[in-house]
Amino acid sequence: APNADSATSSAAETNLNQWYQSGDQAFILLSACLVLLMVPGIAFLYSGLARRKSALSMLWVVMMSFSVIVFQWYFWGFSLAFSPTSTNSFIGDMHHFGLKKRMMMNFRPHNISLITLGTILLWFGWLGFNGGSAFGANLRAVMACWNSCLTAMFAAMTWCLLDFRLARKWSMVGWCSGTISGLVAATPASGFIDPWASIILGVVAGVCCNFGTKIKFLVRIDDSLDVFAEHGIGGMVGLIFNAFFATKNVIGLDGVNSGTLGGFLDHKYATIGWQIAAIVTASAYAFVMSAIIAKLIDFIPGLKLRASEEAELLGMDDDQHGEFSYDYVEVRRDFLAWSPQTGEPAGEGTTIEPQHGIQEHASMVRPTSSSLAMAESKRSLPSSLRDHSDRDEVIAEGVEPAAELTPMREKQASA
Repeated sequence: APNADSATSSAAETNLNQWYQSGDQAFILLSACLVLLMVPGIAFLYSGLARRKSALSMLWVVMMSFSVIVFQWYFWGFSLAFSPTSTNSFIGDMHHFGLKKRMMMNFRPHNISLITLGTILLWFGWLGFNGGSAFGANLRAVMACWNSCLTAMFAAMTWCLLDFRLARKWSMVGWCSGTISGLVAATPASGFIDPWASIILGVVAGVCCNFGTKIKFLVRIDDSLDVFAEHGIGGMVGLIFNAFFATKNVIGLDGVNSGTLGGFLDHKYATIGWQIAAIVTASAYAFVMSAIIAKLIDFIPGLKLRASEEAELLGMDDDQHGEFSYDYVEVRRDFLAWSPQTGEPAGEGTTIEPQHGIQEHASMVRPTSSSLAMAESKRSLPSSLRDHSDRDEVIAEGVEPAAELTPMREKQASA
């Protein structure tokens, strides 16, 4: 018994840090912190891409998803991903539990500054994502970071050139979209290919993802943020590039996988089959499981997979949160509440019934005299100034002039 107690005490006093390199541990910790920056980065990116009336909801979805993901990762996510007692290659087990007609509008982004800020934060965090995948402070991590930057830059330039050929304007949104598609393509490939191959990857990813944005019009899917074009197609392109350009010279830079063959450059031609099989398997698995989860959401009381048409018209900020990113939404809500439901002009002193659940406006009276005076003053303006006034009112409401978007849509459809 005394010997057993002393053995237990000795094991408890063992310094577990002796099995790890402090530099590698610091690098992994730093990489994890950089990846954390990707959360607000993607929130700003998609908030800027959304319309004004739904900007806050995009921030909420990303940040709330982050909270849910941390919760599920601790309780069952880690076990499903890395459980050593699993009997299959697709998903783990719970042994380690505890650690309708749709609106398809081609709207413009409402805040390009937010898009740019989100892209830069994503890029910065992405270096920790790709570099940290080397699991140590070694030359392979350095190569992964450098390749990620090269791919992102050339994808951004390629995307901008493709947009310029249509609009004859240099698009900041195009630069950000190209950067994201390049970083996505670099994620599976940056630790396997040479820098010169990363340049080619950036160009190819920029072309494929740019033209991939047209797929949503062909198959009639609601992907207003081009998630499939940038993240889906970009990831597939990066995986295919591994089959052709992965080389043992880069793979062995971590000092662990020395001598491991890559793809065609190392005369390992079977890699292309494995990469295609990986794409098909991962895509099918993700699609089926996501479809099941999405369908289950519809069966949960109080939850709905898709917002109603009225909610989309009002905006997710107003419908889901009652808070707004921009004060103009309050003005727009007041306007809707004051407007008669029938669309007919109200008489002097007519009380307006509350609309859209805004009970505090029930006692308000429509100021018809001021409205008539404003309309009369507007009619007295020259036609050119009156047109500009109409345009300013439309833009203030967050509605894009259809005539301005029509030529661009026709060019994109013909391309």
